[in-house]
Amino acid sequence: MINQEGWLEQSNKIPSPNFDDRPKNTEIKLIVIHNISLPPENFNPANIEKLFLNKLDFDSHEYFKEIQDLKVSSHFLIDREGQITQFVSVYKRAWHAGKSNFKNEDNCNDFSLGIEMIGSDNSIFENKQYASLKKLIKSLKKVFPKILEDNIVGHSDIAPGRKTDPGPFFDWTKIR
Repeated sequence: MINQEGWLEQSNKIPSPNFDDRPKNTEIKLIVIHNISLPPENFNPANIEKLFLNKLDFDSHEYFKEIQDLKVSSHFLIDREGQITQFVSVYKRAWHAGKSNFKNEDNCNDFSLGIEMIGSDNSIFENKQYASLKKLIKSLKKVFPKILEDNIVGHSDIAPGRKTDPGPFFDWTKIR
C-alpha cells in the first residue's frame, strides 16, 4: 500500500537527496525496470544505497571513479532476498532514466517510476525478487491507473543503444 506521501508502507525507507519535483500536471504512466550492482557483479546493497545518498567512497574501488560525477536515485530497490527499499516518494521525480524516450515522449523521469533490481546483465534474478516486484507493480498500478501492461519496460527499451538493463536474464513472464 502506498501512503499519502507516496511511500510504500511495507518497505525500508532511505530518503535520497537526488530527486526533484515532476513537471506540473504530469501523470505517472510508466515503470522502468533496471538492474544494478556496485561494483559490477557485487550484489551487496550497501554501495547502491551509498550511491543514491551521495555517500559512496569513490576511492574504495577502481570502478567507482568512473561514476563519481553521477547524482542518481531510483524510487525503489529490490535486493536479492526480495526486500524493497524506497529512496524517493512516488510523487517526486527520481533520477534513474537519464536521456530517454517512451512512445515519442522524452525525459522519462518526468512521468515514470524507477525500480532497480540488484543483479546484472550476466546473472539470473531470484524468485523472491520477482515476487516482490510483482506485488510492488500491483500496488503502483492501483495508485496510477495509467500504468498499463505495455507501460512496464526495461531501461533498454527507453534508452536503446545506451542501456542494456534489466538484461537478457530478466524473465518478463514472471511479472506479466
